[in-house]
Amino acid sequence: MKIREFGVEMWMNAYENHCQLNLAETCVASVTLNELTRLSGRNDDALSELMERPMTYGAIEGAPRLRDAIATLYTGQTQGNIVTTHGTIGANALIYKTLVHPGDHVVAIRPSYQQHYSIPESQGAEVSALHLREEDGFLPDLDALKALLKPNTKLVSLTNPNNPTGALMDADYLKQLVETVAPTGAYILSDEVYRGTEQGSDQITPAMADLYAKGISTAGMSKAFSLAGLRLGWIAAPKDVIAQVMIHRDYDTISMGQLDEYFATMALEAKDALLARSRQITRANLATLDAWIAQEPRLSYIKPQAATICLLKYDMDIPSHDLCVALLEQTGILLTPGSAFDMEGYLRIGFANHPHILEEGLPKLSAFLRQYDEA
Repeated sequence: MKIREFGVEMWMNAYENHCQLNLAETCVASVTLNELTRLSGRNDDALSELMERPMTYGAIEGAPRLRDAIATLYTGQTQGNIVTTHGTIGANALIYKTLVHPGDHVVAIRPSYQQHYSIPESQGAEVSALHLREEDGFLPDLDALKALLKPNTKLVSLTNPNNPTGALMDADYLKQLVETVAPTGAYILSDEVYRGTEQGSDQITPAMADLYAKGISTAGMSKAFSLAGLRLGWIAAPKDVIAQVMIHRDYDTISMGQLDEYFATMALEAKDALLARSRQITRANLATLDAWIAQEPRLSYIKPQAATICLLKYDMDIPSHDLCVALLEQTGILLTPGSAFDMEGYLRIGFANHPHILEEGLPKLSAFLRQYDEA
């Protein structure tokens, strides 16, 4: 299987560990295990429970208690509709491996996480791109989507909240999207790893798995739950899809780690506390970012409605990759070039890291941009 290099991951692999101020971070500031036990109302006994536990394989489909906790994030899912995976990235890969075959047609809403178009392309599927536009607030044009659908469309893929724009399809918009796709019988795969970071409401946006009989939702512990180190994700899908996924999953996963599942269960059983923390950080940081952008004549953006990232459009005659390398070398600040998403002329910034990183980084970024004004 020949596949394109994963643009954003290649960038992060090369530079993430060599910066002083990470403004490319996509996770809400990570919690420590001490913070997790405090937020979940536990104490040191929570860790002592692990000391006598045999480190054998965990439950193959995922610990029942964990899958019950995951199901509480949805309105129509039960333990039987859930299987755990190696992060959301593993969940997405399993869905494509299971459902998409040579000759199938896939519609991928872009920009998006590159998995959602490069994997089906590598599997011999025909992939049609539905490009998001600034003038639409980076929301998909549903008439354009309808025009792309074919009799052999197997799957429509999207990220909601969107990565990298931070755009959010609300309940009404999602229902219209489902009505557009449903007559074809295609699956809709919604990567919802940023779900729970909504800016305008404490209500979590509906999940695709709850809205559509052939809807599939993937998510994980990394973004809104600040626990990327667990490498724990999941698929929420119809039971027949889960059964098909399990055939493929047996070849590359067997089970998730018991420690990962233990801490993920602890977090999800205290999800309200963790999500409240995430909302506090993302909303305060976005206010800081919004005020800063208003003062920057070379930058503009569509203010994100959710997620932890957004795109900055810049007015400079320099490729985004070169701009980001120069920024890193001169200031120690890491951003992600738009070219990693096939969005030249943009930069992706993360605004959910510890607040002091944003507060320290933005003035340095301003000073860097002033060089171009002077030139």
